[in-house]
Amino acid sequence: MAQQLHFEKHLLGGRAQILRLAFVLDPLDHLKAWKDSSIAMMRAAEHHGHEVFAIDARTLGWRKPEAGHPGGVFGEAVHLRLRPDDHDWYRETGREWQVLRSFDAVIMRKDPPFDFEFLTATWLLERAEAEGVRVFNRPRALREHSEKIAITEFAQFAPSTVISRDLHQLHHFIDEQRDVILKPLDGMGGSQIFRVHRNDPNRNVIVETLTQEGCRTIMAQRYLPEISQGDKRILLIGGKPVPFCLARIPKAGETRGNLAAGGTGVAHELSARDREIAEALGPILFERGLMLVGLDVIGDSLTEINVTSPTCMVEIRQQTGFDAAGAFITAIEHACGLS
Repeated sequence: MAQQLHFEKHLLGGRAQILRLAFVLDPLDHLKAWKDSSIAMMRAAEHHGHEVFAIDARTLGWRKPEAGHPGGVFGEAVHLRLRPDDHDWYRETGREWQVLRSFDAVIMRKDPPFDFEFLTATWLLERAEAEGVRVFNRPRALREHSEKIAITEFAQFAPSTVISRDLHQLHHFIDEQRDVILKPLDGMGGSQIFRVHRNDPNRNVIVETLTQEGCRTIMAQRYLPEISQGDKRILLIGGKPVPFCLARIPKAGETRGNLAAGGTGVAHELSARDREIAEALGPILFERGLMLVGLDVIGDSLTEINVTSPTCMVEIRQQTGFDAAGAFITAIEHACGLS
């Protein structure tokens, strides 16, 4: 495909060696091969000739170097052989506790929530970086880019938004905008997202529940009717936009386009506005160590910046033929100095 070649030629000229790639993940039996972008990446890595290892994020740890122990950040690494069967998608060919510096690159693909254990994983992975390990996305960048609050840096692209736990501020915003979306800052997959009208009889209890009576900060955004055409996921790889996005269209009677909430994904080429947003943010985020980013755009407005475990690669390839997972592995190869 011409667009695939055009995209990848900016990332790498050619490959010259085999890499040992470790993917930090949720438990393997929790992954759904028919839609999981992490599995698509692992399949692409093997297709490129590299060795693939999976590390359950729960096994990450650190040990002081001392006699008989090399020390450093470690994890239980499972050597995988990938299979095309989505119901039986891998074979385990070895399992061993290894220090992370034994790998050429570590790809952090642990799903949210961004809780204390996720935070701890970023601290350990940052220590691994200090030991010379290449980690993507960079742990510090993961911590510093809240997927909701990150849009405040790029307010020129965002819809009318308030972030607060103050009940007066939130109710004032609802009165002003008349129709809003309320969501927690740590949600994923469309969970706990509410559409609230100015005259909604339940607005008080919704605001009180989401903020835990004013003790938890939430986000309020003006409702965007363009959601009927889809909540677009735009992928950035190595700072460059993938030429196709996945518009996640809400099911009937629903305001959330998330696939986890029953939305339907329809892939199409980026619009001029999509490209404007992606090309403005891409180089900035890549410079900070964010190799893979998922922008959420509704209509002409940027609503979220996803950095922890962006998805939609499988659907984009199925509908357009563009191999975003392969492009990501090409970017990893480039970062590892292959040429």
